[in-house]
Amino acid sequence: MKKIPERTCVVSHEKLPKNELIRVVRTPEKTVIIDETGKSNGRGAYLKKSVEVIEKAKKTKILERHLEVSIPDEVFDELLKMC
Repeated sequence: MKKIPERTCVVSHEKLPKNELIRVVRTPEKTVIIDETGKSNGRGAYLKKSVEVIEKAKKTKILERHLEVSIPDEVFDELLKMC
């Protein structure tokens, strides 16, 4: 049986399979991107594919603290479209 990689959501602290999460990355150039491949270079944080979790991340700025950079609203809009 093949092992399924699990990651922890930075908002809900749930351990979930990697394919049920969205990876947000701070690149070395200090820009924030949504990593659909899971292989982009930079510091990453995982969010559960849930509207409530993404809205809570925006409201509490937990993602900004985790990635140590300010995150534009366009990134959150893109995340909401992925749910």
